Amino acid sequence: MSPRAGSAGHHTLAFVESPVQLLNVLEWAHTRAPRRTGSGVPGDGAGIPAPRDRRSEAGIPAPRDRRSGAGRTAVDAAGADDGPAHEGLTLVVLSPTDPMTRGQLRRMAQLARDEGHEVRWEEARRGTAAPFHTVGGLTPMLRRAHRVVMGDPFSRYVQLLLTITRARELVVVDDGTATMEFVAQLARGERLVRWHRKGGRRGARDLLFAPVSASARRRLTPKSGRTVEIFSSMPIDETPDGVTVRTNDFAWTRSRFGPPRLTKGADLVGTSLVETGVVDGDRYLEAVQALARTHGATRYFAHRRESPEKLHRLAVETGLQVVRPDLPLELIARRGPIGRTILSFPSTVVHTLPLALAGTEVRVAVCDIDPAWLTDHASPRAQGFLSGVTGRARDVHGLSSVSTA
Repeated sequence: MSPRAGSAGHHTLAFVESPVQLLNVLEWAHTRAPRRTGSGVPGDGAGIPAPRDRRSEAGIPAPRDRRSGAGRTAVDAAGADDGPAHEGLTLVVLSPTDPMTRGQLRRMAQLARDEGHEVRWEEARRGTAAPFHTVGGLTPMLRRAHRVVMGDPFSRYVQLLLTITRARELVVVDDGTATMEFVAQLARGERLVRWHRKGGRRGARDLLFAPVSASARRRLTPKSGRTVEIFSSMPIDETPDGVTVRTNDFAWTRSRFGPPRLTKGADLVGTSLVETGVVDGDRYLEAVQALARTHGATRYFAHRRESPEKLHRLAVETGLQVVRPDLPLELIARRGPIGRTILSFPSTVVHTLPLALAGTEVRVAVCDIDPAWLTDHASPRAQGFLSGVTGRARDVHGLSSVSTA
């Protein structure tokens, strides 16, 4: 559904499956953008086309363009043709089926087009034949790509695409806290397994896909003639040999949005730990109630994977206003209004929000997961991993702690 998807000029392909991954590709591209010259207006000789002004169909506020002072808008993921992409970057959205995620992805795609990038929207999971059509359609582009950027190296889709590409430059951008686990596994030469699944039995599909996963891991290991870069806002303790690590400080987000208007109360950030089977639903609800009561929280920003049933019960029993954001929380918080205090359980946002909100008076506080909240199905590594997420956030960003006691 993207114009000129196979045009010869495109040499960088980025594969994303979530709104946060797409945001982090925009952050990565921003760090590589040539400096403007002359008047400072995009397209004035710097090799970057000026983005076209279009009326937004999604109702999102136009991000502030600090170069010209004007508001700018974008189009839907299935929108009209755009000009050439910056540095030949084509963003390929491997769209999931979840309506909430799809909605956020469409709005992020609008912002990407507004930056001058091309977006190719793939219905990669619509029916049993969809993967074959998607992979077949992308193969010519993969063969030509000089650089591949990916948001989720654990994704089977991405791992399969890695076996096709001949790209000499591979870049991994953040997919949240999973990036920390990916880097550690790559450094130790382990198979790539998401942290909340590690320790469980390997199913038939895992065994069938094992050769593809092993091939992807080898591709993500630097060697002569192939470079691997990790672009991350996460604290990384183990750097694999030969891998370049670059810091994501959310410069694009801070340059385009905010600073936000602050409210007097506190906001609470939701998590999908119940949906992934890590935390018991009743215990989680009790914890949310305690935090809201103690800290005067009035709003609950739902994670895009939280179930409607759980959110309905939470709203009824806690009295919190449940907000389902239409963009990643980093952008929601930056454009405001947002509470002066943001309360969060172990989550990616305890690392990203302090960066996105740098220079504001917002305080981010973290609440650890009590071991008693874990389900019988939780991975043996769950408690240690979650404690590490919040512990490192306190060390790196100086965040305060809150308790449900």
